[in-house]
Amino acid sequence: MIEPATRLQTVQEYYFSRKLKEVALLKEAGKPIINLGIGSPDLEPPQKALDGLVGSLQLAEANKYQSYIGLPELREAMAKFYNDHYQVGLSPKTEILPLMGSKEGIMHISLAFLNPGDEVLIPNPGYPTYSSVTNLVGAIPKFYDLTEENNWQPNLRELENSDLSKVKLMWINYPHMPTGAVASNKNFEDIIAFAKRHNILVVNDNPYSFILNDYPRSILKYPGAKEVCLELNSISKTFNMAGWRVGMVAGNADYISHVLKVKSNMDSGMFYGIQKGAVEALKSSKLWFVSLNSVYEQRRNLVWKMADALNCTYDKNAVGLFVWAKLPQGIDSDSFIDNILKEKSIFITPGHIFGSNGEGYIRFSLCGGTEDLEEALARLR
Repeated sequence: MIEPATRLQTVQEYYFSRKLKEVALLKEAGKPIINLGIGSPDLEPPQKALDGLVGSLQLAEANKYQSYIGLPELREAMAKFYNDHYQVGLSPKTEILPLMGSKEGIMHISLAFLNPGDEVLIPNPGYPTYSSVTNLVGAIPKFYDLTEENNWQPNLRELENSDLSKVKLMWINYPHMPTGAVASNKNFEDIIAFAKRHNILVVNDNPYSFILNDYPRSILKYPGAKEVCLELNSISKTFNMAGWRVGMVAGNADYISHVLKVKSNMDSGMFYGIQKGAVEALKSSKLWFVSLNSVYEQRRNLVWKMADALNCTYDKNAVGLFVWAKLPQGIDSDSFIDNILKEKSIFITPGHIFGSNGEGYIRFSLCGGTEDLEEALARLR
């Protein structure tokens, strides 16, 4: 038997990959499972995006290899999107790179900038992929605390009292997943100044900024950001196109060129039709966002009632695709959600999978129809 690479000893199979197998088995056994665990949008993409995809399929270029840097019109649409919605100017030729989903960007950026032994600042709680990719490339995770008492913002003063000499990269994620916290102008300005003082590359992972959020922000808007920052973004949540796998990384042209060195050795371009559909999605008017958020607002109201039924507390000012709820004191999140799954046939995510500071919390997804949410609420009551 051939032994796997030792790097695999640093990671486990992704939690949702494992847990959804269990959920699937329960469904096969006839359990009426309502899945409120993952953030996979169930709403339809913009019709123009579907039309753009379908209309491209008969074109000769649709079946050919595509450019490693994406179609010019896709990069232009992404740059215009940033200018229109974030007031950030980007060169479509050099400062933006389409990705097959922003998740792959986490690996590409890590491979482009990290050497074995480099340290990486990772939020706790935060997206588990930051730490798993850090481990896979041989770098060292250095977790920084986010707490409810500090509005889920990094305590930069505390960080500066630690040894940062080996830190090369810092992951931030605002609006924050899983908590829904947003960063203010000052928060972003302070993080940029911190990065400059310590020569750290900051990457803001920003796929949730248009979901139930009145003030979408990009870290690249702030003075000096391009010197020390990159930003990942995605059309997955904003346009209900998670399965299309279209994302982007934006920032300084030199940084983007380093990421391209990795990416161009990993794939042979994104399917032409998907790119054409993404172009049309990015052209959506503001009415799209109003309509989308009216649905999510109705759903969130029902999820808040579910949290109330479970005696949880939550922040009504939080944004994004999830509701982050605090369990009553002393309750273990894993046991709690397993009991709900067993007794009520509802799958909710336990907070501990996002880090030790997530213990004592649970996360509800808003990616469930009103009928399912009403049924879930009735079961919990």
